Amino acid sequence: MIQADLTIIMPEIVLAIYAMAALIGAVYTTKDGLAPVLVWTTAGLMALLAIWIATNGDGTNVAFNGMFVDDGFARFAKVAILLSAAAVLLMSQDYMARRGLLRFEYPLLVALASVGMMMMVSAGDLMSLYMGLELQSLSLYVVAALRRDSAKSTEAGLKYFVLGALSSGLLLYGASLIYGFTGTTLFSGIIQTVHHDDVSLGLLFGLVLLISGLAFKVSAVPFHMWTPDVYEGSPTPITAFFATAPKVAAMALFARVLHDAFGGVVKDWQQVIVLLSVLSMLLGAVAAIGQRDIKRLMAFSSIAHMGYALIGLAAGTEMGVKAMLMYLAIYVTMNIGTFAFILMMERDGKPVTDIDALRQYSKRDPGKALAVLILMFSLAGVPPMLGFFAKFGVWQAGVEAGLTGLVIASAIASVIGAFYYLRIVFYMYFGAENEDPIETRSTPVLWGALMGSAALMLIGVFYQFGIEGAAAAAATTLVN
Repeated sequence: MIQADLTIIMPEIVLAIYAMAALIGAVYTTKDGLAPVLVWTTAGLMALLAIWIATNGDGTNVAFNGMFVDDGFARFAKVAILLSAAAVLLMSQDYMARRGLLRFEYPLLVALASVGMMMMVSAGDLMSLYMGLELQSLSLYVVAALRRDSAKSTEAGLKYFVLGALSSGLLLYGASLIYGFTGTTLFSGIIQTVHHDDVSLGLLFGLVLLISGLAFKVSAVPFHMWTPDVYEGSPTPITAFFATAPKVAAMALFARVLHDAFGGVVKDWQQVIVLLSVLSMLLGAVAAIGQRDIKRLMAFSSIAHMGYALIGLAAGTEMGVKAMLMYLAIYVTMNIGTFAFILMMERDGKPVTDIDALRQYSKRDPGKALAVLILMFSLAGVPPMLGFFAKFGVWQAGVEAGLTGLVIASAIASVIGAFYYLRIVFYMYFGAENEDPIETRSTPVLWGALMGSAALMLIGVFYQFGIEGAAAAAATTLVN
């Protein structure tokens, strides 16, 4: 029995043992001298594990008496998490090394955060949910403050830690109420106990508190207050990591809890998700308009995009889960390309994040400017870019679930949000000439990430590389 359980959880065990062994090895040898090697070996191991998970998984496997679930839904999320984390690690090496931030613990903290995320998406119990969530969170608190000589970075880490602790308290209190009113922490036990006609007020309070704790992790309004400051204060590669893998993990965990534990009472949690979605889309769209720092702009962009993804979750259907997974996969791809370009932006060897610095950039590097244009159009949801079809998928799921008002609100938010994406394009092609133009230091990895993600926004419209089929299979596994 134990051997079977260990086989099911093998990817997590391999990554965790690697991280601990590498940590000990680095401490007792050259420490930061091993950092470049650790970046490549960690990214390579993550990529190999993603391939292993994608090719060897089959059916639904349960370990540790239901506390860990390995199914199509979890495997889809894990592949997205591992590949995006590996991509961000490779993109960050040159940036971190040139600024004295490439410490040996950086790739290992990313690896441990990824183990926590993998645990989150496979959680079948409130206890395993919390274990995965806290392993991810504790690692992210540290990497947010990795730039120790920067007041902004330290503030970002501290603010993330304090507010994260508050959200964990909400989540734990909600979990304790759910356990108290159902008598079990297993999702399979909760869904058998909870019936539509017999949901007590205390259980509903527990569910709302649990949703509040999870909403913090996805930066949903009104639990978004940490996001702009943490995105701005953290080193740019860390910001890129925050904007990709943790978002997939948190949204997947959100869907896992609501469908696996409370799938029989969709109407009771649907209205809460609808409210979170509307507030996130509208605030993200409006608040980003006044931002002049591109990292803060991307923070509000992530808030808005999580609002769009929540439409699929609010639908409470198999089609909604599929649309949400597709949205997350496309969103991560767009963000990897966008942050690859942000990592290139510098002046006199120092990073630049001011949007005004992009004025007339197309004259200096038309190829990169075109790639950024494609990514901005896709983020705005302009057809025929792949980002439009991501939004169209969640809109279709929302309409079929009777959430027409929510879909209309998201369309309005999309029109508002298009302004700040298109403003970047306007500056690059039509803005007044910048007296102090930026340079773009391009490594092969950054260039490949930028051009590759931009190409996917066009090619993916015609052929989505099997993602649509995988998302459909994952949605079927979760909802059934």
